[in-house]
Amino acid sequence: MDQQDTFISHLVELRSRLVRALAAVLLVFICLVWWAKDLYALLAAPLLSVLPQNGKMIATDVVGVFMVPMKVTAWVSLLITLPYVLYQAWAFVAPGLYAHEKRLALPVLVASVILFVLGMAFAYFVFFPSMFQVMAKFTPEGVAWMTDIDKYLSFVMGMFLAFGATFEVPVVVVLLVAMGVVSVERFVAWRRYIIVGAFVVAAVLTPPDVTSQLMLAFPMCLLFETGLLVARIIEKKKRVN
Repeated sequence: MDQQDTFISHLVELRSRLVRALAAVLLVFICLVWWAKDLYALLAAPLLSVLPQNGKMIATDVVGVFMVPMKVTAWVSLLITLPYVLYQAWAFVAPGLYAHEKRLALPVLVASVILFVLGMAFAYFVFFPSMFQVMAKFTPEGVAWMTDIDKYLSFVMGMFLAFGATFEVPVVVVLLVAMGVVSVERFVAWRRYIIVGAFVVAAVLTPPDVTSQLMLAFPMCLLFETGLLVARIIEKKKRVN
């Protein structure tokens, strides 16, 4: 088989994998679409729980009351089917990897997904309730605290991505050490700068209150130390072998 035939066969396989992944997301979306309003209500629960009695959100866009719940349903569908989507990606990439690359790539992929979901869960169950309570306490008298449902969705998704990405810190540390890019000793020497960087990142990504910034910076520091601990274990095994 020449290079052109090989390239075409790879494109055909890639298309097949993409179609399967998209079909899975679409199937779950169709199954969930009837509960779109309930899914948005669940997403909005952390804010609605701290609003004054009879506090509500608003929709300033004509089609927002329809499109926003659909967006939430689409994201939930993607999250539910994420293991299958990643399996399709892995099945496409794995044949081209060496054995030692497969041994490293698969655990990294699984750990990345788990940590990202844990980051989102931390944001929803811990960060949002605390942050919204702080905002409610600082709301001036006579001010009706309401938000547009589309802006709320944008804020929540931004925080999900921020916390999900920062929870990947252990994976990044372990991966860099395993690949020999950075040693554990170098990370230890950089610790103070990494801690300062964590607080700077938290200050940029979160709302301007101190509580929100600490709730992102502290987990980043703890996750860095966790990644460093795992990296030490991997480095010791490499020396033994």
